[in-house]
Amino acid sequence: MNQFNQYLGFKAFILLLLFPFLSNGQTSESNSQGEIKYPQFKFQGLFQARYLSGFTDGIDATTGLHYSDGKAVENTFDIKRMRLGVTTKLGERFDVVVLANLADFKSDPKGKVLENAFARYTFNKNIGFLVGQFRPAFGIEELNPADILKSFDYSNQYTEFGNNGWTSFQIGASMFGSFDLGKLPVTYAVSAVNGNGKDQVSDKDNGKQYSSRLGFELDKKHNVNLGLNGGIGEVYNNKVFAVGLDLTADFKLADKLILQTQLEAKQGINHYLYYSLAADSRTANLNEYQMRGAYFLPNLRYEIKYQKLTAIEFSCRYEYFDRNFKLDSNARQTYTPMAGLEFGKGYTGRIEMGMQLDTYKHNIANTTAYDNNLFIIQFQGRFF
Repeated sequence: MNQFNQYLGFKAFILLLLFPFLSNGQTSESNSQGEIKYPQFKFQGLFQARYLSGFTDGIDATTGLHYSDGKAVENTFDIKRMRLGVTTKLGERFDVVVLANLADFKSDPKGKVLENAFARYTFNKNIGFLVGQFRPAFGIEELNPADILKSFDYSNQYTEFGNNGWTSFQIGASMFGSFDLGKLPVTYAVSAVNGNGKDQVSDKDNGKQYSSRLGFELDKKHNVNLGLNGGIGEVYNNKVFAVGLDLTADFKLADKLILQTQLEAKQGINHYLYYSLAADSRTANLNEYQMRGAYFLPNLRYEIKYQKLTAIEFSCRYEYFDRNFKLDSNARQTYTPMAGLEFGKGYTGRIEMGMQLDTYKHNIANTTAYDNNLFIIQFQGRFF
């Protein structure tokens, strides 16, 4: 009976999300005055290329994998992202978004390449719906594309929580919107996803993962925003969960000098790690496999606006992350100092240089859990 009720509840959730698409399948090419014609297309793209050089012998610069035989490639040029995307507006409130990363073709493209692929219908600012492949709202990083991050890339916790189905690109459906709680602006998102990543033929099992986010705009002038994130789900008939907290704040130090800060923390069950282990090498209790982490990212931005140069930025993200802190703790601490030059509006052009400094509680030979110092130069070009 419980399974039957769960089945009915999930079907009702899906029908609710699909309703606006089913009821608005036909769109007129223009409005009654003939002023706006549909479909409308907006193209965007991102190119990110890097030079990586390791300062630690025996560590592969791209993967961070330790080689005890010394055969690691310690410096290399790399194309991180070559994204092409299009947003097709089919009506005033209805659009379809597609985003692909062509750089994923450099290795086995299975489960890669296609990133965003969703339909979106917005009734008004209070309620809208997404169906397809997208990034569920579950923190600060999920709300920002890679081309406007204040560091070289996403955090370690973003990657691991993505492996567990809470962040990164997932297939499912979402409801989102905003409202005012008295004088306090609030945004929300509720998502239901398969939880096994992007570009999958189907879900890995019958379980689904449900997550939600509430964002509170505490002070618009200083960009003070508080985010609360939580999720529950079922993976191979086992209950899983994840929670998160994030905070942003900006401080204007001078006329052109701004200190932008981000703080984020997450914790949850690491079922990805649990099911990657052989059955005879793991315990019977999934709850013993939990991950947690936090990072603090200050970014000092000086808006110089001299000829083509828009701004100079200095940041240093500190992150603490442990992917199995209850049973086999091996905490990873990462410092990422970075200097960047912005050209044009909205990081149209960007050059960044800095380091990624990783230290582990204890090193494990021939794995990625090994101390590593990496020098990075990254070039970015984007259009939107």
